[in-house]
Amino acid sequence: MAQGEKKNDRPIERIQQNVLARSERRLLNWLCARLPAWVTPDRLTTFGMVGSLAIFLGYALSGEGRDWLWLAVAGYFVQWFGDSLDGSIARWRKIERPRFGYFIDHSCDGITTLLILAGLGLSPFLRLDIALLTLSGYLLLSIHAYLSVHVMGEMKLSYLSAGPTELRFVLLGLTAMMYVMGSTANWVAGLSLFDCLIGAVGVLFIVLFVIQTMTVAQRLAAGGEQR
Repeated sequence: MAQGEKKNDRPIERIQQNVLARSERRLLNWLCARLPAWVTPDRLTTFGMVGSLAIFLGYALSGEGRDWLWLAVAGYFVQWFGDSLDGSIARWRKIERPRFGYFIDHSCDGITTLLILAGLGLSPFLRLDIALLTLSGYLLLSIHAYLSVHVMGEMKLSYLSAGPTELRFVLLGLTAMMYVMGSTANWVAGLSLFDCLIGAVGVLFIVLFVIQTMTVAQRLAAGGEQR
């Protein structure tokens, strides 16, 4: 599915300034040139969602044994492959479906985020309320991105030089820490180490949402936008 969204027949400006963007693009182009014809955007999207489900199960079942975390790790690679390549292969083969791709791609992103944080919240490593706080922060940023498409004609895909791929690496690192350290209950003030780390990310998401909202509002006001 492509992400070459259009608004009023004008291409949406994609703002992607994450650290790994160029290296990832070279890798994706290399893969696109070698994928067989039967690997379609829709199949890649489905493959990515299978990875999301694997992440959820890996975390949710980790209370039965830390080895289940390996399923979550494998799920991240599967999810990256499907999610990153579905739009890339559509653009590479010039078979974009802009509106369909935009709708399905971002719908799947929302479900994936829910599965990851719900799985973490059901694991022995993270409190469910902390997981829900972080989910709320991420979804607020997503809302901001979608509103910006409508009012500014631009899609912001990264914040603080980090995008989805960088977040996956952060989560993989945290998963490795979970496997090595186990549950760190009552690390500080009744919270585990992972409660503190992931909760801080959730708060950061909310702060970024407020800052970005104020920034866009100021840009619109400076441009003479009428309510």
